[in-house]
Amino acid sequence: MEHIEAIAMLQDPVRRRLYEYVAAQGREVGRNEAAEATGVARTLAAHHLDRLTEAGLLESGSRRLTGRSGPGAGRPAKVYTRTKAERSVSLPARDYRTAAELLAEAAEQAGLDAGLCAAARRRGESLRGSAAPCGDLEEAMKVLAARGYEPHLADIGDPEDADADTDPDTDAHSAADSAGAAARVVRMRNCPFHAVAERFPPLVCGMNLALLEGLLGADGPVRARMDARPGQCCVVVEDSKNNDD
Repeated sequence: MEHIEAIAMLQDPVRRRLYEYVAAQGREVGRNEAAEATGVARTLAAHHLDRLTEAGLLESGSRRLTGRSGPGAGRPAKVYTRTKAERSVSLPARDYRTAAELLAEAAEQAGLDAGLCAAARRRGESLRGSAAPCGDLEEAMKVLAARGYEPHLADIGDPEDADADTDPDTDAHSAADSAGAAARVVRMRNCPFHAVAERFPPLVCGMNLALLEGLLGADGPVRARMDARPGQCCVVVEDSKNNDD
């Protein structure tokens, strides 16, 4: 019932917008920023952000948003990030995670990595159906967003990803506008297979890569490759023309 109560908190439209905004940033968000982004008063935003924290959907902390320290730097402000804990509801109760972990353990012990990747690639192709391979990063971001990967654009070689906060509904078109600028990749803040990938990373990350190769099209204008980073999906998507290897 705890998960049901937490998810029910998002029924309020203002609370849901605030949660979605904080979750999409991939970094700490202050009350002023969240209020401005969602078009509500700061006091109302603060109330809902704290309620989301109490429900375990967000985590809160404090830091000086001015970037300064010492006298005159101002008081620390309350900031929020999405919690790493997962919430799910199934009625009646189901336990697909245990089944997935058992199957992954058996596949790993039996050395079935190649067979699993082949099956994942076929599944990706089946999900893509008769559609052509993704034509650019903008299209790839829309496909990935529909599968829950939470894609965003990032500069290649930027260790912090420059806090990129583009999303497929508002800023994906900037992928096309970045021609001639620093090369960019699509990174993903969410791994749909995170719980199982934590226990069996080589097996599940390889499966994920193969799935996305089939979904996006292995021989098209964009390609998926492995580039694991803490807290993000192990795969990135980039323009094929940016690579010669």
